[in-house]
Amino acid sequence: MKIEETLKNIGKEMCQEGHLVDVRIGLGYTCVELQDGAAGIAWTPTRSAGSSCTHMPKAGTMQNFSELESINLLSSNSHLERAIGLATFNAVNSRQKRDYSDAEAISMLNIQPTDSVVMVGHFAPLLPRIKKTGCTFHVIDLDSAKPGINDLSEGPDLLAKCDVAILTATSIINGTIDDLLSQLKRNRAAVLLGPSTPACPEAFRDSRITQLSGSMVTDPEPLKRVISQGGGTMLLKKYVKFVNMSV
Repeated sequence: MKIEETLKNIGKEMCQEGHLVDVRIGLGYTCVELQDGAAGIAWTPTRSAGSSCTHMPKAGTMQNFSELESINLLSSNSHLERAIGLATFNAVNSRQKRDYSDAEAISMLNIQPTDSVVMVGHFAPLLPRIKKTGCTFHVIDLDSAKPGINDLSEGPDLLAKCDVAILTATSIINGTIDDLLSQLKRNRAAVLLGPSTPACPEAFRDSRITQLSGSMVTDPEPLKRVISQGGGTMLLKKYVKFVNMSV
């Protein structure tokens, strides 16, 4: 079953009889807030070439969506709608009591000098720490202009042979997550990383993901303001809690 379908099935059971009260689509992140104050975020995909000035035909009415209607957007052909669906899942999931680790995300992977590590998605702040371990390290990203990026065509072979994989949660939004997971063959550790990550271990228990490292919204009002004004991860840190958990 596709990850998006798994998330929808799990999310359906967590939904309440309520609707959205706010949807913010910023340049960096999207935020969804529910009636009970629960909120979730997800990465905002970049606009496609040739798109019109209207990115969401339902703009101005989305506060009328039920929680389930919004989660079902995870199956949309629109990456922007999928981001709203994932942010809604993260909001609904935030009501659940889960066990989090206070350990730092990369330290939990216990990277060794003998490891082959593949990062999908360019997490620039993490690069020096990972390289310092002495491991064999490769980075794959859709933006080939970023420094030190391997060609996308090398991705399947690198992932199949890696010991540790670091996968961006934006792959759920752009629809590449299932292909990436299918390419993992022998890894001992794999983390789904980034503020968009659904902190829901049961959604990944049939995959080779071993760790989830995401975020939980702690202060929705200022967070929505930052998102609406184009803020990214560094500016959101005051208003979210970064969480790590084993799968």
